Amino acid sequence: MNPNSTATPIPTPQAIRTPLCDLLGCHYPIVQTAMGWVAGSSLVAATTNAGGFGFLAGATIAADRIEAEILRVKELTGGKPFGLNFHMFQPNAQQLLDLAVKHRLRAVSYGRGPDKKTIARLRDAGIHCMPTVGALKHAQKAIEMGANIITIQGGEGGGHTGSVPTTVLLPQVVDAVNVPVVAAGGFYDGRGLVAALAYGAQGIAMGTRFLMTRDSGVPDATLQRYLATRDAEKIQISYLVDGMPQRMIPNEYMAMLEKASAFKRLRIALSLALQWKAQTGMTLSHAFGVVWQAMREDSASVAQTVMAANAPMLLQRSMVEGRPSEGVMSAGQVAALIGRLDSCEELIGAMVAQAGERIAALQPLGAAA
Repeated sequence: MNPNSTATPIPTPQAIRTPLCDLLGCHYPIVQTAMGWVAGSSLVAATTNAGGFGFLAGATIAADRIEAEILRVKELTGGKPFGLNFHMFQPNAQQLLDLAVKHRLRAVSYGRGPDKKTIARLRDAGIHCMPTVGALKHAQKAIEMGANIITIQGGEGGGHTGSVPTTVLLPQVVDAVNVPVVAAGGFYDGRGLVAALAYGAQGIAMGTRFLMTRDSGVPDATLQRYLATRDAEKIQISYLVDGMPQRMIPNEYMAMLEKASAFKRLRIALSLALQWKAQTGMTLSHAFGVVWQAMREDSASVAQTVMAANAPMLLQRSMVEGRPSEGVMSAGQVAALIGRLDSCEELIGAMVAQAGERIAALQPLGAAA
């Protein structure tokens, strides 16, 4: 650059660093979420080596493989920090908790989470507890239980999601809590990163954008269906898969469910539940225990609990077997804005550069004020 130039210098990557980076041990405040069947060791390592922070999808990694996946991430990254996602209703939930402590992972993520005693054990081990929520009351409850980082996902996000847009939910939560907030739902580039930081978030989390990379391991047949989606309005929310709102790309399977009778959908749900039970090694007593717990907490959630096996089995068809027309394709609305498959290194590098450019463009406005 000409030393006599009056142009505003583009901020260095250090200028985009936030306190979240220190907590998670990453270079940039960019988090890769734990997408089922997608967030394995290869994607997590690629994200981590590019300067972001990745979560392993413990919910869909077989119990006899999960420790090997943890060790592989450590090997591929030279021991850089990463996280693990889990659900307390999993048959091997305790195994995942034990492994997180044993291997001194930096963070865990979850939805309907563990109790205070379990969270205290994780916190005592130096593990950050980072649940994902879609409403202010859920964020406040999670913090009350012991969470020390909150990821909020606005309705634009993929998979299970809420109805409040990120632009409404994010400032609402930032103003109400005293822990770092990570914004999810609708983010895919450096402009979004700067916008989230302007709202008061300490970083962003992305699922769809990392799924749509060359490092995701998703079969090409499925990725091409994602790339072919160019209309954000068509990436809609459906309750047909497991009774809960899920944002997905429409396909032949969803069209079949929409036309199917209630009896046929129930039959499909039971069949998939049995497949999930066999695949995870869940015993009947454990299954009944999960249902009983759901009844105690909220009787209305029983049907959702029983149907919860649908999503992972249908995702497996698309994300592992490469049969997108026979499964489901969870996606945030940003999928319609992504036109190519970059590597994680290219993606994060471009995001950081663009964020720096946007911050530099805004600086004269602040000086003028």
